[in-house]
Amino acid sequence: MSVDTVVERPTLAVWKFASCDGCQLSLLDLEPELLAITRAVRIAHFTEMTRAHVEGPYDISLVEGSITTDDDVARILEVRAQSRYLVTIGACAATGGIQALRNFVEPGAFPAMVYAHPDYLRALDTSTPVSAHVAVDYELRGCPIDRFQLLEVLLALLAHRRPIVATHSVCQECKARGTVCLAVSGESACLGPVTRAGCNALCPSIGRGCFGCFGPSEGANVTSLMQWLRSHGHDEVTLARSLQTFNAAAPAFRDAATNLGATKVTIGTTAHSRKDES
Repeated sequence: MSVDTVVERPTLAVWKFASCDGCQLSLLDLEPELLAITRAVRIAHFTEMTRAHVEGPYDISLVEGSITTDDDVARILEVRAQSRYLVTIGACAATGGIQALRNFVEPGAFPAMVYAHPDYLRALDTSTPVSAHVAVDYELRGCPIDRFQLLEVLLALLAHRRPIVATHSVCQECKARGTVCLAVSGESACLGPVTRAGCNALCPSIGRGCFGCFGPSEGANVTSLMQWLRSHGHDEVTLARSLQTFNAAAPAFRDAATNLGATKVTIGTTAHSRKDES
């Protein structure tokens, strides 16, 4: 190769849908590692970082956020068509996020509580993960994602290998830290035994039960954990609420909440339920 030959860097695009931007900020939080990334790839689109935009196609697209509008549906199809690899980042993109609580209530119930004229809003009745609309090459969980897991995924894609990201539960992280099990001690309705690792057991380390922000771990038996927690004094409402947060629409959490009789989402003292359409 001559000295005049220019090696074209792979292009990286970062896209936002319905989300809080926290997972995109995790990429910016890499700081010194981010400088190395920018030398390895060409950032073609990343509104959180720069106004610059380069037309596709793109080698890697990172997608944050759930699909909540008709425009989102059209846009994610375009992103998929322009991307060699599409990686979803965070609970919103992977399972629908906190906004997927709308999936369990009557259409329009939540906007009516907030907006004086909700009829001006244009949104779908449900919040769905990106994988419900297009093929996804890799899903990175968390609310927000762990920035070093993201770095591993990016390096793996650039090296054309499989990412090495933990699929075990938070319990393993608790044991590594020497944290006393909050579920066994009865102090908390902790979801650590069924939640994917990635946070280094942050909440249990400060005495707060895991609330499942990284979603169900591989092979998680959530219903069994709920039965065990009930037998140790935790009521059904508390357990159902613990499952209806960032990953409420994840099948394992959703089904376990349904088994507890949680056919509705409770906000404060007002209960809202989706009408039986049968």
